[in-house]
Amino acid sequence: MISKRILVGLTGQTGAGKTSVSDYLRKKGYPVINADAVAREVVAKGSQCLLDLVLAFGVDILQVDGTLNRRKLGDMVFADHSKRKTLNRITFPYIQEEIFARVEELQQQGTSILFLDAPTLFESGTHKRCDRIVSVIAPPDIRLDRILRRDHITAEQGTARMGAQHPDGFYTSRSHHVIVNDGGLPELFAQVDQVLIELNQLVSGEGA
Repeated sequence: MISKRILVGLTGQTGAGKTSVSDYLRKKGYPVINADAVAREVVAKGSQCLLDLVLAFGVDILQVDGTLNRRKLGDMVFADHSKRKTLNRITFPYIQEEIFARVEELQQQGTSILFLDAPTLFESGTHKRCDRIVSVIAPPDIRLDRILRRDHITAEQGTARMGAQHPDGFYTSRSHHVIVNDGGLPELFAQVDQVLIELNQLVSGEGA
């Protein structure tokens, strides 16, 4: 039987709609730790993580005020697999340390189902510490349209970002629950509700 307090990893491809799922979960009263938000915090001006990044990628990744130029670094690593690996090797330990400090705090408060919204859940190895994994996927054309409207980038940049991620099969083969976001929000939220039913059954001991 799974613990009465479970950590659920929420991941998926860029543009698939993971943010919409996270927002809906919060509205339903479920705590969600946002790994991207944590990642922004650990590279704050003057942090050790930011210093490590500058040593690896150069001072050009900094804004004039000493903060990280996230878009410049992002363009750099999306175009180069080895640089992306270097970025992950540097940042993942800092991010994980902060994430699991928050997980422990929330679970000590009695949170039964806690979600971790993490786009690099598998790449960071964080999935190994999750009790269940939920992946959100969507067709490539829909994802590209969402990315272009969301990030105000070119189609070429959007395609490059999508190309740097895993295909559907990678997520479906590694997840307990898969949400296919190829329709409207009502259809998406209906799938989330079904996942929540199954997770609550696990917590109550009714599920396998």
